[in-house]
Amino acid sequence: MWRLVRAPRAALGAVPGVGSGPGSGGLGGWYEWAARAEPVHWAEGGLAALQAATGLPWWATIAGGAALLRTAVTLPLAAHQGRLLAKLENLQPEIKGLAQRLRCEVSVRGKQLGWSERVARLQFQRNLRRAVSELYVRDNCHPLKATLLLWVQVPLWLCVSLALRNCSVGASGSHVQEQFSSGGALWFTDLTAPDSTWILPVSLGLVNLLIVEIFASQKKMPVSRFQKLVTNLFRVVSVLMIPVAATVPSSMALYWLSSSLVGLCHNLLLRSPAFRRLCRIPRSAADSDTPYRDIGAALAARCGLRRGQL
Repeated sequence: MWRLVRAPRAALGAVPGVGSGPGSGGLGGWYEWAARAEPVHWAEGGLAALQAATGLPWWATIAGGAALLRTAVTLPLAAHQGRLLAKLENLQPEIKGLAQRLRCEVSVRGKQLGWSERVARLQFQRNLRRAVSELYVRDNCHPLKATLLLWVQVPLWLCVSLALRNCSVGASGSHVQEQFSSGGALWFTDLTAPDSTWILPVSLGLVNLLIVEIFASQKKMPVSRFQKLVTNLFRVVSVLMIPVAATVPSSMALYWLSSSLVGLCHNLLLRSPAFRRLCRIPRSAADSDTPYRDIGAALAARCGLRRGQL
């Protein structure tokens, strides 16, 4: 077992592209400044403590750490997000009926007061927003609360990724880098070097694409143009992550792949009716008693359609 030793600031300056602050060196300066941030050092210490407590090789520590973080931190937040989204979905019929009544009331009021079409439309939108906000407060399901998972998961992912980068390039001490250089397994024995076989990067891209396709195939309601754009954006990001993962140390690519695999399992788990009841997620019109069969059928149909188009 070993204790994580933080490299002195002079040693960090020897790493190519390292500046003294966010404004020294453009993108490289910002990257190196972020890599020296205190939360990143906390992540380094957490990784060292986990490895010391378990005695596992580094590749297993990285994979296990990803599973631990996703299960202990993001899974409860994902369940909370699921409750909010279910409440929002169940509110849609009430909001639709409210909009219809309000439209009639504004129309009648507008004729009485001689409102123009523009003024009537503005009055309708203003009153509808106020009424919908009251419904959100009543049911405690404001849409912004559903973004909490994103605001926690992304910074956490970045901090651990930068911590692994520091360990791989020696910014956390030469002993750490030595441990990483022989702490891999199978074809990626050296965690400080990129995966030359591209197995980890390609696997990462495929898993992320599978997650995107599962979400896209589960939409039973008409999809808006914005939702289509967001789905296509995630597809592009999933593909672009492949060359990125092929250029970073294998420790980072392994963490990204492990995190995505655990995230995929959690997403599937959150589709289970029994688990949703356990998490007190309200039932909505989009819920299914056979979610996994539906997902498989939808994916098969989508793949069959694409083959037919080719």
